[in-house]
Amino acid sequence: MKSNPESTNKHRLKLGDVLKFIIFFGIGLFFIYWFLLKLEPDQRNAIWESFKQANWWWVAAVIAETALSHYVRALRWRLLFKPMGHVPSRNNTFGSVAVAYLSNLAFPRLGEVTRCATLKTSEDIPMEKSLGTVVTERLFDVLAFGVVLLLGLLVMFGKAKDWLYDALSQKFATLPHWWAVILVAVVLGIAAILIYRHLRVRWMKYKVFCKIDSIITGAWEGLRSIFRLDRRSMILFLLYSVCLYGLYIFGGWLIFRAFEETSWLGARAAFVMYIFGSVGMMISQGGLGAYPVLVWQALDIYGISEVCGLACGWLFWGAQQATAIALGMSYMIYFSLKKRSGASRTGDNSSSQ
Repeated sequence: MKSNPESTNKHRLKLGDVLKFIIFFGIGLFFIYWFLLKLEPDQRNAIWESFKQANWWWVAAVIAETALSHYVRALRWRLLFKPMGHVPSRNNTFGSVAVAYLSNLAFPRLGEVTRCATLKTSEDIPMEKSLGTVVTERLFDVLAFGVVLLLGLLVMFGKAKDWLYDALSQKFATLPHWWAVILVAVVLGIAAILIYRHLRVRWMKYKVFCKIDSIITGAWEGLRSIFRLDRRSMILFLLYSVCLYGLYIFGGWLIFRAFEETSWLGARAAFVMYIFGSVGMMISQGGLGAYPVLVWQALDIYGISEVCGLACGWLFWGAQQATAIALGMSYMIYFSLKKRSGASRTGDNSSSQ
């Protein structure tokens, strides 16, 4: 009897799917092990204590809120493609953002490239255009966080304000030096633009320059996408941004409910904790180590004990990282299977012809 090639291919496909699941699951376990390996013994004990003391229903709510914030970020990012004539699906955009958060756990800012590459594979949107929109989005986030920080300085009082001033003064102690670097970068950038515009027509006969020109053009188109949004899209972009930062603060309010000692804290404390935690994210990769400590520093202002403050910080940080790993792994598998399915259909069509 002759074996059926079609059934053999299906069997191989299923075996391949299982192997991919095992590989991606192993990647997720590696991330968890890698993070735990970098922690001090007392830090690991603090995490364990937080697991035993917490109300896990509220932790589940934090995980759901974190996933929702990723989805809102994806919806906001999706708007920037509209002026360029691209309308990526919500699912693929959300999946690209999820994969980006997972990639950022390994290397800082790797996720910005990864989500553009994923969207290129799933939606055939040129990477240079996606990268331009990512830069635009990040610049907007920097400005938005600056506004939030100014509001924080107005809302905070006493010990919180003193700590924040000290932290910022230490962070930007070399500000004059950085201003010089920025000034030189601006001057060099203007010079490069003038040279590029002057020699562009002359160099277009070279294939390498044509490729570079297409990359620069696409990136510039992505960068100015926010200025080409129509009124409705601009309103949605701003609403999504407000919702995004609101969710970040709301997550802090939710984690307060997980501990009896912090259950009485409200929105102001969550706002203060968000600002302190954001500084922790800037200090170390993914906030590892620094984030829980700064959450404790924020909660210490309200008389919360060190043990509970650290437990709250570790659990809040852990819930966010668990969400990134779970969603990122799931969508890595999804995109891999989708790519495999598309390749199979292409092969079937070519063989039928």
